[in-house]
Amino acid sequence: MEQEFASRLLEEAVTEFSRLPGVGRKTALRLALHLLRQDEGVAVGLGNALINLRRGVRYCRECHNISETEMCPICADQTRDSEVICVVENVKDVMSFENTRQFNGKYHVLGGLISPIDGVGPEKLEISSLVKRVADGGVKEVILALSATMEGDTTNFYIYRQLAPYDVAVTQLSRGVSVGNEIEYTDEVTLGRSLINRTLFADQFK
Repeated sequence: MEQEFASRLLEEAVTEFSRLPGVGRKTALRLALHLLRQDEGVAVGLGNALINLRRGVRYCRECHNISETEMCPICADQTRDSEVICVVENVKDVMSFENTRQFNGKYHVLGGLISPIDGVGPEKLEISSLVKRVADGGVKEVILALSATMEGDTTNFYIYRQLAPYDVAVTQLSRGVSVGNEIEYTDEVTLGRSLINRTLFADQFK
């Protein structure tokens, strides 16, 4: 049975909070009531932060990581190795790898994984822009750092086939990342070791 609210404004707030992933209406109600108990400045600060986030953050034109400028700080950093590109599923994975402090190359954020059952094909991901980066030259290695899931393996193989015509080494994380695990839930030590001990993608077919 749908819960009735004494206030239309409260109901609107609960509805908006419940649009967030993992937030049901009960949790949304607790959040809304919590804000009501705080000073007005708390709610105003939260609202302004969300508006600024939506209006001020964009995606890097090079790697598709989030950025406040046309090119993200990682891509703009001349001290990082532009010959090595680490391919990840999403922005959270970039943060995970950066926390390991084991990687000094550049990234490429796909924005998801190939998943036919969910209607996500290669054309919906940033794969063609990755191929273009390699085709433009200057890239010697592409690290496939995707989750060890069926969708991740499918995406790895598709990218490997797309990069086959080019003179570039395609590697993948060592299986220190357990099968079925997603990158964001892997601890930093394991993730760092998997990156350092990466192997050629083609070796699995020998």
